Amino acid sequence: MASLTTCLGGHGSWRRFVRTLLQLVVVAAAATTTVVFLPGVHGAATAGDKKISAIFMFGDSIVDPGNNNNRITEAKANFPPYGQDFPGGVATGRFSNGLVPGDFLASKLGIKELLPPFLSDDLELKDLLTGVAFACGGSGYDPLTSKLATTLSSTDQLELFNDYKEKLRALVGEEEMSRVISQGIYFTVMGANDILNNYFTLPLRRHEYDLPSYVDFLVSSAINFTKTLNDMGAKRIGFVGVPPLGCCPSQITLGGSPSRQCEPLRNQASRLFNSRISQEIELLNAERSASGSKLAYLDIYYNLLDLIQNPALYAQHNFVGFKDVTEGCCGSTVLNAAIFIAYHSACPNAIDYIFWDGFHPTEKAYDIVVDKLIQQNMKYLM
Repeated sequence: MASLTTCLGGHGSWRRFVRTLLQLVVVAAAATTTVVFLPGVHGAATAGDKKISAIFMFGDSIVDPGNNNNRITEAKANFPPYGQDFPGGVATGRFSNGLVPGDFLASKLGIKELLPPFLSDDLELKDLLTGVAFACGGSGYDPLTSKLATTLSSTDQLELFNDYKEKLRALVGEEEMSRVISQGIYFTVMGANDILNNYFTLPLRRHEYDLPSYVDFLVSSAINFTKTLNDMGAKRIGFVGVPPLGCCPSQITLGGSPSRQCEPLRNQASRLFNSRISQEIELLNAERSASGSKLAYLDIYYNLLDLIQNPALYAQHNFVGFKDVTEGCCGSTVLNAAIFIAYHSACPNAIDYIFWDGFHPTEKAYDIVVDKLIQQNMKYLM
């Protein structure tokens, strides 16, 4: 059976991968040097006995660095004003004004500065050796979610991971491929599109489930995804919950609050999902710890909510704290995101905003939240 990458038309750069074999002598030293995270230290890469060979990211538009660029879908961001604060001002497909969480995690864990998309045409061997992102904007744990957005599903992302393993095995051999996979760290960031798009905005699932039942369905799907990823060789998995979805500018607008308060039902759904999935991840971790696996739930809900409720506390880099917590820099409706704002005017003062568009945070907000996630959780994954 053809691989998913082949079915999608391939990278168009297989010759580049072959040519990079010539670089193995140069890259070998870097490939055998692993980095170590020291909990609580920003960007630490120091000696010790806990090694991180690579970072891998599964998820939706929060962590998609450009896997949808060549797809026909509304869930893409490879055009201005996206990327206005990215190095060189390039719109890479990241759904923000600059870097996204995968980049910050890769950098702060001392692995590399940027986490590239697996479906990029420009991947090199060094990219494969240190990890890639399989995340696709519009994706979710519910298979219907990706169909609505004409994007790859969570199951498709696992197939991409299998393609990655085969590609890496062909380039460096079984032993080195196994080392990279077993010493890597994995993150999954999905669920928001399931709740917002399938249950609230386009209430397709509301005709089948009440909210608790739909959350149970999502949790079951998410746990099956996590088990499969673990079975494929991922030993350390950070499962990131969903943010306070009712506080996204687009959802505040839909809620109709005159004072622009967070929409309570969507936040209730977020908390319900997070509560149930965190319990299941804890059980799964206990079940699989004997085999050397470490699985941890990472709370993004209260970390982002704290920014929203206490914006002045987060002054950094000689700037004041956030000035606007309920509006998106590029707009605050469901149509102020992705392809719907292609080539709109740039937002000159993104540093003042928590949200970049109607759904996605700014680079500054991501930077702060990722710092919190690392400080709170990495000890459980090392």
